[in-house]
Amino acid sequence: MDVMQVKELLPGLHATGPEVLPFAPKLSIRAFLLRRDQGNVLVYGAPGIETDAETIRALGGASRHYLNHWHEAMFMPDNVPAPVFVHEQDSAPASQRSRVDDTFSHRHLIDDDFEVIPTPGHTSGATAFLWDSGRHRFLFTGDTILLDEGSWVAAVLDSSDRARYIESLELIRELDFDVLVPWAASVDHPFHAATDADDNKQRIDAILDRLRRGEDH
Repeated sequence: MDVMQVKELLPGLHATGPEVLPFAPKLSIRAFLLRRDQGNVLVYGAPGIETDAETIRALGGASRHYLNHWHEAMFMPDNVPAPVFVHEQDSAPASQRSRVDDTFSHRHLIDDDFEVIPTPGHTSGATAFLWDSGRHRFLFTGDTILLDEGSWVAAVLDSSDRARYIESLELIRELDFDVLVPWAASVDHPFHAATDADDNKQRIDAILDRLRRGEDH
């Protein structure tokens, strides 16, 4: 495997190198390190956590590691560098593939800057994370909203709950954020998106319209 380096995208937000999803080769995935005075946080599971382990340690390591949904556990390293948290509804399948140290079930705030927001639908335990870095408000949506050649799309699977997915998108639509950071994005295309409140609503409304018509994206 090629040596990769964690890169700073915006102040405080670092991304591991990309890895192509084996079951969706048009998409690549990354993990993200959030540098915080209260302790760094890793978000998402991706091979880059292991590949870039030395760089992550040099940046201060991580005190917590959050998964958006259990699919990410398939890409976790054997030696997870921080306690792993996942929604209780996804803990069983995640635990079959990776270490899980603790679970949560409700929306809550950690250290006044990192909010855990359950957004079920893609999976039963899918969860968004909203981080206020002081300069940006980053929203980590996992696969609930991903980037398809720059376009915001959903990922409704046969196992997904469409009704709950719609409810979660309605919740996300009202959140205050200015950078979208999904788990997956098209290979060789932008993997995060600067945005604003009006843009958020328009893009999420378009997804909602498609899902209500029975489409899967």
